[in-house]
Amino acid sequence: MPGFEIPDDALEERFITGGGPGGQNVNKVATTVQLRVDLFRLGLPPHAYRKIRELAGSRLTSGNQIVIQASRFRTQEANRQDARERLAEMIAKAHQRDARRIATKPGKAAKARRVDSKKARSTVKQGRGKVSMD
Repeated sequence: MPGFEIPDDALEERFITGGGPGGQNVNKVATTVQLRVDLFRLGLPPHAYRKIRELAGSRLTSGNQIVIQASRFRTQEANRQDARERLAEMIAKAHQRDARRIATKPGKAAKARRVDSKKARSTVKQGRGKVSMD
């Protein structure tokens, strides 16, 4: 969302060795970034806070932190930028409000169709009754 600043004290970065492109260099250099974001320090409005928790899914820890791991690129800086962009996209999505659902009632024709199908099903089931030997 334009105009929303992510406070630096809400972010914590760690660089770890990880898989991905880079060959044997991957085992030597810690290029994968693990970005931890404290949700309370972001200062989100209530609707955005609820939505971001939903969007985070399994990336949300029990301590209300979102963990974003980026290892697509071979350099720390590119992975750091990637992680921050993914966080910004998630926050922008969280600020979008869902359209309000307007409850509607079924029309007369729909009610009639429903009753007709119930009657048809009823006659099918009545035909399955026990056969009497008279």
